[in-house]
Parts: sequence; C-alpha cells; structure tokens
Amino acid sequence: MTEPTDFMPTVQALVQCYQAFEAYSAADIRALGLTPPQFDIVATLGNTPGMTATELGDKTLITKGTLTGVVDRLADRGWAERVAHGSDRRCQIVRLTKSGEALFAKVFPAHMAHLAACFSGASAAEHTRWQAALRSLEQAFRKGGA
Repeated sequence: MTEPTDFMPTVQALVQCYQAFEAYSAADIRALGLTPPQFDIVATLGNTPGMTATELGDKTLITKGTLTGVVDRLADRGWAERVAHGSDRRCQIVRLTKSGEALFAKVFPAHMAHLAACFSGASAAEHTRWQAALRSLEQAFRKGGA
C-alpha cells in the first residue's frame, strides 16, 4: 500500500507542469488582446453554430457566473451574441458574430503555433508516452482511488 506522502512528488510535478503551461499560454493569449477565459470561449465557439450556455460551460469548465460576464464582455466588443434557441424558448444560443469568427480565425492558429513551439522538439514516441501517462493519471482520479 502507498504511504500517504509517497504521491506528493507526483502531485507537485502535476501542479508545477500545469502552472507552467498556464503561464506560458496566458501570456500569449493576453498578447493577442484577450483574457484566458475569453480565448477559451472564442476557441470553443469557433467553427460551430453556437451552443447553449450550459453546453459552453461544460466544454470550457468556466462556471456559470463567470461565463455570463465573459460572454457579456465578448458581446460588448461585438465578438459574440445571444440568440433565441430554435426549439427551446427557455434558453439562448451563444455564438460568435462575423467579427468573432474573424477574431477566432486570427487568434486560434496563432496561439496553436505558440503552443506548438514547446512540443516541436519531442518525438512521436514521447508524445505517445506523455498522453498515456496523463490518461492513466486521469483515470486514477476518475476512479477516486477505487
């Protein structure tokens, strides 16, 4: 059986990796003129007909309260809009405007190129190894230690 502290170096490595990724990613997103949550919404809505706020929240992991404010700010800038849902009058569809689609076409490929720079030196085998390790760790959390 694993001692309670045996996993701490793994947790620390995971947190440090995530923090380094977030810092690297967020700096580029801010240089593109967006906040990370704004980019997340624009990237999620790009090349889609839009989605409900619930769907958008599920795909972005942004909480409902935060999501409303971020969509409001994107709408204020003319990049997103809320329109009536075709079959459910209780909800609205959030979608990018023409300006929002143009923004997506500019910032998404630029940010992906920025991220690619960190991964470009890795071999296909390294990518496969990293993916397998991360998926294994994800499953351990999903199982809840069971």
